[in-house]
Amino acid sequence: MLREEAELNPFSFSIAVRACASTGSHTLGNQIHAAVVKHGFESNLPVMNSILDMYCRFGCLSEANRYFHEMTLRDLITWNTLIAGYERSDSSESLYIFSQMESEGFSPNCFTFTSVMAACANLAVLNCGQQVHGAIVRRGIEGNLALANALVDMYAKCGNITDSRKIFSEMPSRDLVSWTSMMIGYGTHGHGKEAVELFDEMVGSGIRPDRIVFMAVLGACSHAGLVDEGLRYFKMVSEYNVMPNQEIYGCVVDLLGRAGRVEEAYDLIESMPFKPDESVWGAFLGACKAHKLPNLGKLAARRVLDLGPNMVGTYVMLSNIYAADGKWGEFAKLRNLMRGMASKKEAGRSWVEVRDQVYSFVVGDKVGSHIEWVYGVLEMLVQHMKEAGYVPDLDCLIHDLEDGT
Repeated sequence: MLREEAELNPFSFSIAVRACASTGSHTLGNQIHAAVVKHGFESNLPVMNSILDMYCRFGCLSEANRYFHEMTLRDLITWNTLIAGYERSDSSESLYIFSQMESEGFSPNCFTFTSVMAACANLAVLNCGQQVHGAIVRRGIEGNLALANALVDMYAKCGNITDSRKIFSEMPSRDLVSWTSMMIGYGTHGHGKEAVELFDEMVGSGIRPDRIVFMAVLGACSHAGLVDEGLRYFKMVSEYNVMPNQEIYGCVVDLLGRAGRVEEAYDLIESMPFKPDESVWGAFLGACKAHKLPNLGKLAARRVLDLGPNMVGTYVMLSNIYAADGKWGEFAKLRNLMRGMASKKEAGRSWVEVRDQVYSFVVGDKVGSHIEWVYGVLEMLVQHMKEAGYVPDLDCLIHDLEDGT
């Protein structure tokens, strides 16, 4: 089109920009953006909405935010695009943009609420999600399928599996996403039996499972200790013309490993039709550590490190295995090696919502108005655990906090 010097118009640019976003062509997208400016279409709202969406899909949120504020005209699509873009990487900012949108007089629609629900789910802020749910009901749009799916997912991720199931049961129609979200919710909360029943009900309704559904039901079986059921579903994968990939094999390895059938898990890995990746070996390594099998654990750790030599978490787990096996010399060598590495194991973070405010915690936190209260509750919990006869596993409690492990 350019070579033949055909007349360019906003539709041409919008479609080209969307194509760049779909294919991940960042460099070409920047070039087309420059051509938009050159041809004087930077004030065209549909074109700029497409450009905003492209930068959001590329993960270039600072650029998306800059162009958003430079836009002289905005519509609901503009706001929805930015809210959805931030939902994928910074859910708190997504909720803030949503509040800004309403303050400027824009009324949210189903697309807006779907992204906002996903942001609430990512942050596990139940109270906020319930407030947004109320706004959805007041507008009478809770029957929208994508929005109902988002509500099922939000309540499950926020720990309210009862309301998640209630919404699922009241849906006038369901698609594969609906069933998958509910199964993942059940699996996450340890309701393996319910997840299995839901899978059978879904198949009975005529919906064919895909790879994600099988991962959901296998994960649910793993967390609930339903080994035989999980192996049965694993055999069904090929019956539905689904090619088992690394993730599915990883789920089955985890299923067997959690149940203590570690040697079976190893045999499965050896029989895989492709080379196992670090996720499969990582699941196996976790099983070896949990069931105190140092020889197999060291083998798994070496395989993981061959695939990713800078994976600090694997070094930590391997050092724990050495410690549990009483090999303190090997443990000391590994810890010294870890201290010389540039990267550190990322500390785990937990958070809880209290009275519309989210409090987050990491290992060794000493700063914050809530810290004194938290440590007081922890001391009380420890006392209850001792009174209940709990004996801690001290094999792994030998790291210095400054190591970040």
